[in-house]
Amino acid sequence: MHIVTATDFQDWRDTARRFLWAEVPPESLRFNRIDGQPSLFDGGGVNALPQPLGSVKRNAVPRPFLSLAETVSFHRDSGRWNLLYRILWRLTHGEPNLLEITTDDDMHRMATMEKAVRRDSHKMKAFVRFRKVDRDGVEHYIAWHRPDHRIVKRVAPFFARRFKAMHWTILTPSESVVWDQKTLQYGSGVARSEAPDSDELEELWLTYYGSIFNPARIKTSMMKSEMPVKHWPTLPETKIIDDLLEDAPRRVQEMIERNEGFQRTATDLIQSQPELSQRLDGVRELAQQCQVCDLFRESTQTVFGVGPTTAKLVIVGEQPGDSEDLAGIPFVGPAGQLLNDALQQAGIDRSSVYVTNVVKHFKHTTTVTPLGKKRLHAKPNAREIRCCKPWLEAELDHLSEASVIVCLGATAAKALIDPGFNVTRQRGQVVSTERCNQTIATWHPAAILRTPDKALRLQKLQQFSSDLALAKKRLE
Repeated sequence: MHIVTATDFQDWRDTARRFLWAEVPPESLRFNRIDGQPSLFDGGGVNALPQPLGSVKRNAVPRPFLSLAETVSFHRDSGRWNLLYRILWRLTHGEPNLLEITTDDDMHRMATMEKAVRRDSHKMKAFVRFRKVDRDGVEHYIAWHRPDHRIVKRVAPFFARRFKAMHWTILTPSESVVWDQKTLQYGSGVARSEAPDSDELEELWLTYYGSIFNPARIKTSMMKSEMPVKHWPTLPETKIIDDLLEDAPRRVQEMIERNEGFQRTATDLIQSQPELSQRLDGVRELAQQCQVCDLFRESTQTVFGVGPTTAKLVIVGEQPGDSEDLAGIPFVGPAGQLLNDALQQAGIDRSSVYVTNVVKHFKHTTTVTPLGKKRLHAKPNAREIRCCKPWLEAELDHLSEASVIVCLGATAAKALIDPGFNVTRQRGQVVSTERCNQTIATWHPAAILRTPDKALRLQKLQQFSSDLALAKKRLE
């Protein structure tokens, strides 16, 4: 067994080439788990290396592999060098098409590492924040960052190009780099306590960030995915995100009132044919033509509300799902079945209820599964809700006998009760709204079905049934 150490990609490449030429198989070679130490070859001299076998044919190494291997070399996994040598061996020993076999365990592992390094590098480029300090009368900018992998040497050239005329230092727990406007000098890692916490430019940056923060495009889960919480301590803007999120509903409402970014809504279509808008079935007919926002492009059809115009109870959901999009009828899929069961349990005849959604087209993303393509629900944004809401308002205009409205989920509750409505805290309360004196919000049945925790799912189901029972009681 040969035991060696690679300090970086070039070191691994030189070492791997010699062992490959000597026909040393992967099971007879092990790269040391310790990074950053000199190679054994440095101490043992070239005589410690295996001698190439002159008669062996040296197969070419695919160029894409070298590119992938260089990226993977920045991964923190100590097994990366052995993995890369094993793949290199297989590529040059009877499996030249290995890179194309994505289901192979080694290839899958390498692809996962490569993706992790690229993503980590992207985050470093996006989330490094420099603070200005004075060093002997010279402005110097220092940033502290915590990457998942050892990517400083990979990303530092990017900062050297972008901030060429600055003196700067980037510190991480494992590595550091200094740019003096001429060369990059790498060093060891340091603790965060050695980096400055703030500077006089921070207030300017916070003002700028607040001005570009668009409350109509908020997706908190995506924001946290793209801006991992672990980086928040070094991002000055995170200090104001909570306040910006809390103020978002008010700012969205102001944008709507000013028509800022919302040039067209369904109102334009409804007002274009007043003779049809006088009847609910006429409004339904008009809605089938709606192309105000882009949701119609990917959906099958408009899914309008159904039920008697004399309904005492109106149930409003978020948007049609996959089954509803295909059938053209709201709440016919799994969520609809759950709604039917809960209505029956509450003693409410669904045929007496008017059931509809805030948004009339199915918004989704498409994913590929072993069974084929699958359409996954995607939450409508503020603009799409605003464009579609006139259809809901037109429906309610024709349901003059409605005495109770039940909002299923946050989207419906925000549209009819309050933009800042929180279902977790405020569900199950009877409130008076512009549309109905008895408006109740509860869980959306789809949200109940998607709750992974069994106990929490049961709790939501019990609250859902209780809220519908309350609606039944208010009808009496």
